[in-house]
Amino acid sequence: MLRDITLGQYYPADSVIHKLDPRVKLMATLVYIMSLFTFRGAAGFILATVFMIVVIRLSKVPFSYMVKGLKTVIILMAITAVFNLFLTPGEEVLVHFWKLTITMEGLKNAVFMLVRLIYLIVGTSVMTLTTTPNQLTDGLEKALMPLSKLKVPVHAIAMMMSIALRFIPILIEETDIIMKAQMARGADFENGNIIKRAKNMVPLLVPLFVSAFRRADDLAMAMEARCYIGGEGRTKMKPLHYQSRDYLAYLFLIVYFAGIISLRIFLA
Repeated sequence: MLRDITLGQYYPADSVIHKLDPRVKLMATLVYIMSLFTFRGAAGFILATVFMIVVIRLSKVPFSYMVKGLKTVIILMAITAVFNLFLTPGEEVLVHFWKLTITMEGLKNAVFMLVRLIYLIVGTSVMTLTTTPNQLTDGLEKALMPLSKLKVPVHAIAMMMSIALRFIPILIEETDIIMKAQMARGADFENGNIIKRAKNMVPLLVPLFVSAFRRADDLAMAMEARCYIGGEGRTKMKPLHYQSRDYLAYLFLIVYFAGIISLRIFLA
């Protein structure tokens, strides 16, 4: 299960999406998330599906690799679907049992929300799988640069988010190693009720937190030893510059979002 977590991992490939400016991919991810909660009908889902399929094909990242990341959030998606299914009021009642009622509106909301969550996870995975942490830091810093006029620590925010994403695969691997070591000593993480499983997780969490703090301290000392100073005045080895493919990607994004808005207006 831990190996199925794809958040924060980078998939190297020679594709158009990999070569795009990170600011383009950040904007595309934001626009795609907004579009998922803008449309209502099936036409909007079809357009979002076509857009996502085209982007995934251009990224050259295997679709199975992206779907693998959904396994870790199945419980979250199931809980969301159940809440929408039973707590959405409506006039057309499909099933009524005790105090639980399933309506046609609740069924539609549950399906739509489940599909939105799947598209949201897969869509954001495209950005993290095709963008290195260094590129993501530079892109975030450039995109948030106007906020620096308001004394917002833009570089610090971008650096923290980048380091957090970079640490996710490292901590997942560390957790897997600790789990195997504890299981070799007789620990059981799979059997028993919820309370027993929670108690069995204590021998796992303590060394994991110790390892995380040690890695964070080592990173801080390494950056300080190299006299790292971020923000204004810092030069970059590979400064970001827009190219023709980036402007074409922006145009493609504008056309997509205009289509979503049009569907919302004319097919509401």
